[in-house]
Amino acid sequence: MITINAFNKKDIDEILKGVCVVEVSGESCANCLTLMPILDRLVSPRKDCQLVHIEADPTTEDLIKRFEVRQAPTILITKDGVVCERVVGFQPEEILEIWLDDKLEKLTK
Repeated sequence: MITINAFNKKDIDEILKGVCVVEVSGESCANCLTLMPILDRLVSPRKDCQLVHIEADPTTEDLIKRFEVRQAPTILITKDGVVCERVVGFQPEEILEIWLDDKLEKLTK
C-alpha cells in the first residue's frame, strides 16, 4: 500500500498510473480504521491494481477536492488518475469484495 502525504503528493500522477484502489480516510474515523485492513487483504494479492491510501488532513486538502471526496471513508477506483468508480462509507468485506471484483474486472480487461 502506498500512502499519499505532504511529502509525496506532488508525485500523485505517477503514483496513480494504471488501475488503483484509492482509500480516503481520516485518522479519527473508526469505520476508516476498520476498513483499511479489509482493503489491504482484498487488494494486496491482486496483480492488476495497487492500493493507495490518502489520509484526509490539511496537507491533502487539494487532493480531496480534486477527487470530490465529501465523506470518509471513500473508496475510489482510478485509471491513470481518473476516477472511474466510487463507494462512500463503510462496506462489509463480502460486499466490498464483490464490488471490487466487478469494477476491477471491467477496467483491467
